[in-house]
Amino acid sequence: MELMWLEDFLALARGESFSRAAETRGVTQPAFSRRIRALETWLGVVLVDRDTHRISLTAAGSRFVEVADATLRSLEHGRREVREIAGASQSSLRITATHALSLTFFPSWVRSIEVLSAQEVSIQLTADNMAAAEQAMLQGRAQFLLCHHHPAAATVLDQRNFACITLGSDRLVPISTKAPEGERALHALPGTENAPVAYLEYGPESGMGRIVAAARAAGGPVAHLAAVFRSHAVLVLTAMAREGKGVAWLPESLVAEDISAGRLVLAGDEGWRVPMEIRLYRPRARQSPAAEAFWALASAGPKADIEPRIN
Repeated sequence: MELMWLEDFLALARGESFSRAAETRGVTQPAFSRRIRALETWLGVVLVDRDTHRISLTAAGSRFVEVADATLRSLEHGRREVREIAGASQSSLRITATHALSLTFFPSWVRSIEVLSAQEVSIQLTADNMAAAEQAMLQGRAQFLLCHHHPAAATVLDQRNFACITLGSDRLVPISTKAPEGERALHALPGTENAPVAYLEYGPESGMGRIVAAARAAGGPVAHLAAVFRSHAVLVLTAMAREGKGVAWLPESLVAEDISAGRLVLAGDEGWRVPMEIRLYRPRARQSPAAEAFWALASAGPKADIEPRIN
């Protein structure tokens, strides 16, 4: 069995298309298909149902996704650990964070951890959208994930394989520019069926998008929205809101200064705000000594809300 077969299979499981997965893996589709067949032969089971119009996994294939993920993740963590033990590499931490938290929360938080630590480590931070950050964790390319969380919004980081701690809190708030004639929002909620509010929405890769969708589906006031722009990048939506293009639900931590300076205003009252946790995730499997020490410090460190709060 070759490790590339596991990577091939996971690409197929996530892309649900032989042609798309082959392109992702940088091989021709016939070569990719042969490697999937080779994996099935080695396992002695069929992983992919090829009899349907749309490629789907068999029951065995669905279960093997978890096995392949865990195997590759464990090997990657093990490689780093033995290299550190042998002195072949500097003690390092690989952290992935969503774009908003990499700018607002991470710098001061990691400084507080470093103050508590007597160990010299190198930290590599990768800022990305939530979907990409989750894949980095599943594939073992990151040891920790810093992200926002809402109980109604699902994550692929299941409790059986990943642990988490809550580091603080934040809120999503509806934001717009001011109307020309005063202090009220140019794009104010809730809108009407005949005059919906121009809406700057998150793309499907965005964790913020999941949270907004989950919170709206869970109840509360009803908004009449007309999507005029979509992006998974919170900084892009913030820039569009500043340009007066519509209303966007943005992290309070990111827009508090804009509101204080009068560049942006709240587009709705307290009922439209969405509370969120700031969480740090890690695999449950044992990691390198440096990563375990960092987790212990993070678990024992201070917990704080994002400041300043918007009244």
